Amino acid sequence: MISANEALERLKDGNLRFMSGLGGRDLDFENARRLELVEGQYPFAIVLGCSDSRVPLELIFDQGLGDLFVVRVAGNVVAPSQAGSIEFAAQRFGTPLVVIMGHSGCGAVEATIDEVLNPTASLSPNLEQVVNRIRPSVNTLLKEEPGISRESLSDRAVKANVALMTRLLIRESDLLKNRVEEGRLAVAGAEYSLETGLVDFFV
Repeated sequence: MISANEALERLKDGNLRFMSGLGGRDLDFENARRLELVEGQYPFAIVLGCSDSRVPLELIFDQGLGDLFVVRVAGNVVAPSQAGSIEFAAQRFGTPLVVIMGHSGCGAVEATIDEVLNPTASLSPNLEQVVNRIRPSVNTLLKEEPGISRESLSDRAVKANVALMTRLLIRESDLLKNRVEEGRLAVAGAEYSLETGLVDFFV
């Protein structure tokens, strides 16, 4: 298994290929790889990303079968099932890197901002759970800068949410916290730009 730093560089390189149009997987290679993976998998990175259809994680990082252990949920929120999925991959496969990735124009973040600014009673209980996970990030920004514009709030809330989820993941998982402290796991945050295709790693 490669190191966390090597895994991060591999993701960055893949994203650059995607951005430049030089990516794209050889389907014959992937088909052969599929047969190799029948006996097991060894993903080099775990990525928790948003379910948004515009953010297909393997494509964005130009990775193929068996490369990434992907967990997707609206708003890239950390809840018990997501944390458990990440724990599974870290423990079972020894995967050295977790990336929590948000993206520009995130609908779940926008829904949370709408709910914070104009509370309603129309959210379903399940959607409310997603919103409540993101809500602290929005509330903190509004408290720090009461006059913040909606556009700035939206942009900054995406990054704030990623940072919060990164902290929550470690705080709510003793297994992952121990692996980080032992140097066996690194956790990074990132944001994908719908406009440019660039992934910016910032945590």
